[in-house]
Amino acid sequence: MGGRPTARGRLTGVAPPLRRGLDRAPAADPGLYGPGSEAWRLNREAMLLLGAGPRALLLQIAHPLVAEGVDQHSTFRDDPWRRLAATLRSYLTIVYGSTRRARAEVRRLNALHRGITGPIRDAEAQATHGSRYRARDPELALWVHATLVDSTVAAHDAWIEPLARDRRARFYAETRPIGRAFGIPDSLLPTDLEAFEGYVAGMLGPEGPVRVSATARELAGFILRPPLAPLFPAIGLLLDRVPRVAHAWTLWPAVGLLPPSVRADYGFAWGLRERAVAAWLTAGLRGWRPLLPRSLRTMPQALAADRRVAGVSGR
Repeated sequence: MGGRPTARGRLTGVAPPLRRGLDRAPAADPGLYGPGSEAWRLNREAMLLLGAGPRALLLQIAHPLVAEGVDQHSTFRDDPWRRLAATLRSYLTIVYGSTRRARAEVRRLNALHRGITGPIRDAEAQATHGSRYRARDPELALWVHATLVDSTVAAHDAWIEPLARDRRARFYAETRPIGRAFGIPDSLLPTDLEAFEGYVAGMLGPEGPVRVSATARELAGFILRPPLAPLFPAIGLLLDRVPRVAHAWTLWPAVGLLPPSVRADYGFAWGLRERAVAAWLTAGLRGWRPLLPRSLRTMPQALAADRRVAGVSGR
């Protein structure tokens, strides 16, 4: 996700269209991307993130070392909603926040991930990757970065309309400086869209490191069947009695966005029933989207960014 942090916290190596935005007056500060970017166009869709968010998380923990980090250094089991909300808030701050806020969020995440290290407990992952992992490993950072980019495009293709090739290429190019900001060296970052697609295919391929572990399968249950009580504490005891499978079907469209090999590796059922429900929900979302007011189908962070670059007070 961006340029290399310098000693003074600046992002270097920002692509020309992004670089211009970094020097404007604060009242019209477009942040690290700006209103002309594909990132602003794509991530503003609230519906899109309903699919891209769970898909990206499932792909991330499909890498056994990412699963180890999430399992050992988060409260995912107790309150997955907090983790999901924090991830979304952080991502949208980097995309839509002012330059100062976006840079601060990158620095915060880098500092946070510096302390995420530990033993590899999964026996199969240990045999392949050794005894320990660290979140600041550039190869792990690249995979997390790639899942966000790839999932945004996959959700747009399936839920809104196929994204034109030139727009895909621009979107990926925009994300390279952010990737560098998270410690991914230029030598490791795919140079263009074709290289990026080859990288993702290789990671998911037979010889790639993405292999769903027992830990990841357990965590996936909290992603796709999260407890409802944390959302509505006032009736938490009542909601705790509701079987989680009763609302699991609402996330089947996101499961449908996964690469088939990953879906099978998780052991997710994907028969006629699941496909039909996912298609029905997706059709409903696509049908309702044009009818909803812009304020309801646009992420609040995107609306705030629109007001900021327009110089509207109260931002």
